[in-house]
Amino acid sequence: QVQLVESGGDLVQPGGSLRLSCAASGFTLENYAIGWFRQAPGKERERVSCISRSAGLTTYADSVKGRFTISRENAKNTVYLQMNSLKPEDTAVYYCVTVRSCTTGSRLSSWGQGTQVTVSS
Repeated sequence: QVQLVESGGDLVQPGGSLRLSCAASGFTLENYAIGWFRQAPGKERERVSCISRSAGLTTYADSVKGRFTISRENAKNTVYLQMNSLKPEDTAVYYCVTVRSCTTGSRLSSWGQGTQVTVSS
């Protein structure tokens, strides 16, 4: 079964940190660029970050630049999103998908269940 599974979401206080994981099963993740997206209640889904196949290109939304870091560990078939200095506005369900490239952003895989991140005191 080909799928991506997100994990690592939690309830955290403002200023805290979390690391999200995106694990692939049934296919080799290193063959794809990976995008992290998020959707907050009542808002449209937005792309947060992207990493190219070689990890030579990473992109970030302006709202998370300097706070979030995307990385990949191909040996573990996993992509990570390290989130620091979290703010209440980062509260959302986070999803990872394969994309055609980080420049076009065209989604290839289906949306999974996501992982909930809640930033609140």
